[in-house]
Amino acid sequence: MQQEIQNNKLIIFDTTLRDGEQSPGASMTQEEKLRIARQLEKLG
Repeated sequence: MQQEIQNNKLIIFDTTLRDGEQSPGASMTQEEKLRIARQLEKLG
């Protein structure tokens, strides 16, 4: 009955930028978002 997992791949959806933008009084320019996204990508 239980399906066997074929792929041990874990997918994480990082919502750091979206959640940060929704904080009251917080806003980021496009360049700031890109800079943060690049740093997050470097972290893996």
